[in-house]
Amino acid sequence: MSIATRTGDAGTTGLMYNRRVSKCHPRVDAYGSVDELNAGLGMVRASATEDFVRNNVLTVQKDLVTLMGELATGVDDLARYQKDGFELVTPAMTAKLDALVKEIEAQNVSFKGWATPGATLNSAALDVARTTCRRAERRVCALHESGQLDNAEIIIYLNRLSDTLWLMARWVETRVQAV
Repeated sequence: MSIATRTGDAGTTGLMYNRRVSKCHPRVDAYGSVDELNAGLGMVRASATEDFVRNNVLTVQKDLVTLMGELATGVDDLARYQKDGFELVTPAMTAKLDALVKEIEAQNVSFKGWATPGATLNSAALDVARTTCRRAERRVCALHESGQLDNAEIIIYLNRLSDTLWLMARWVETRVQAV
């Protein structure tokens, strides 16, 4: 089977369980933004010089697969999605980010006021991922406000993730300054 299925040639794409929607549907926009975020986090991981960053970002990327799967499933299909063994975004996932924030804050990260991205390649990649995360969060909020998303924990997770990425970028910059 080829990756070029041609099923999207008319401007539609498939959600989970073969539901077809427009490629500009708010649900597609939301999970597409999270997909961009995940790709950006791949750049973060590839440019990282610290195992701390690589390992924590990989954990987040795995959680984002769960999040994208839920976003790619229509509300009417969520019960089937769960029955098929797929997980939904939970407060426990957000709690992992809260714990990571506390861990980073305990390491004497220095920052004052607004950060200017670009001190290092890795911190700049983290800041790009952070801004992509904020856009994804806005897209998910729109989906939620239109009644097409029941699980508000996704919004909380993305909000916390953007804070985590900002803080991780400052952590990287602090490590460079300390050397």
